[in-house]
Amino acid sequence: MRLTKFGHSCVRLETDQGVIVIDPGVYSDPAALGGVDAVFVTHLHPDHCDAAELRALLAGRPETRIYGPASLAETLGELPFTVVSDGDAVPAAGTEVKVIGKDHAVVHPNIPRVTNSGYLIDGVFHPGDALTVPDQPVSVLLAPVAAPWSKLAEVVDFVRAVEAPTVFPIHDAILAEPGRALVDRVLGMLVGDTYRRIEDRDTVTL
Repeated sequence: MRLTKFGHSCVRLETDQGVIVIDPGVYSDPAALGGVDAVFVTHLHPDHCDAAELRALLAGRPETRIYGPASLAETLGELPFTVVSDGDAVPAAGTEVKVIGKDHAVVHPNIPRVTNSGYLIDGVFHPGDALTVPDQPVSVLLAPVAAPWSKLAEVVDFVRAVEAPTVFPIHDAILAEPGRALVDRVLGMLVGDTYRRIEDRDTVTL
């Protein structure tokens, strides 16, 4: 399987039988959606779900399936999608997508929490906006490293708890270059050489 990052929290996974994209949001490169077979959205926030791009995608490629929590209807409106929730397993692109997690991390007590579905695909775990630790092995962790709802100490504890041999940062479009360098330095120091940056449009073969 090949993994390519397309900005912020958006990743594209290509197997020999198809293409899966997770979290194509407004900070992401729409090129991620070219030829996609299945789109999995973790939650309804626009940095993870760009409704306009998904509308354009379905207009030109109506066979593409979109999956996400039920609350996604608030963002997608009339666009068709399949509701998934914690514990589901969905066949896509010749593999299986396991749904893990229920809630978005707390931003502030005054801001209502929304549903958040993480996705585990052939050992690659995308948690969305949550620090959910799967109860099964993870070979590649996509770690959200910067958000209004998190602090770096929590990210370090999350990475250590998951114990994945490879960790790539996501959810980093809100950081300027000095901030990304600082995050990389601290995570590299505290979690070791399992952590390494993958730049936008970089592809790794897993």
